[in-house]
Amino acid sequence: MAFNSDQLVIMDSIIARYPRKRSAIMPLLHYVQSVYGYVTADGIEIIAEKLDLATAEVTAVSTFYTQYKPEPVGEYHVGVCTNTLCAVMGGDAIFAAVKEHLGIENDGVTDDGKISIEHIECNAACDYAPVVMVNWEFYDNQTVASVIDLIDGARGGNPPAPTRGPKTLRTWKENSAVLAGLSDGLANEGVAAGDPSLLGLRISKSAGGNS
Repeated sequence: MAFNSDQLVIMDSIIARYPRKRSAIMPLLHYVQSVYGYVTADGIEIIAEKLDLATAEVTAVSTFYTQYKPEPVGEYHVGVCTNTLCAVMGGDAIFAAVKEHLGIENDGVTDDGKISIEHIECNAACDYAPVVMVNWEFYDNQTVASVIDLIDGARGGNPPAPTRGPKTLRTWKENSAVLAGLSDGLANEGVAAGDPSLLGLRISKSAGGNS
């Protein structure tokens, strides 16, 4: 899986943002995923070559963070939070129902390559539990029925909009490009922080806080 000249130029532009080249490891790994859908061996080699690193150093980063995938995932990668609060609020039931509905297990991919699922330890959105993420976009206050509808919509090419963030759910590869630092022009779309997240700030301000 070779990278073409345009892709290599983009990789160089990502590296140029950083005063130390090695700081570009993570965005470059996301960029590789935006091209191939996962972190390929060729991708690791070219990153190592461009950053003057050993391939083992790049591999160490790619295997440490769970956002980097060593095998292809679905066009829509579904992460279900089953940490304590989400689990109590229905996350465990959602995860079990999704696996049964799709006929796959954790880290599995449907035969058509459209959907993959992952057990997520925490989506850092406890104020909206239970939370599901698809391609790292938030779907808040979910139920078994709403997640099944979400998955079926995505599989049919018509996913519902995320609860927060852009008004259109982008594919795994498209969002990987955004995580690499390539703008999709959607940064100002939708709600960024909802009322539950801002409640503490409002209380602080009403009590005379300076935050």
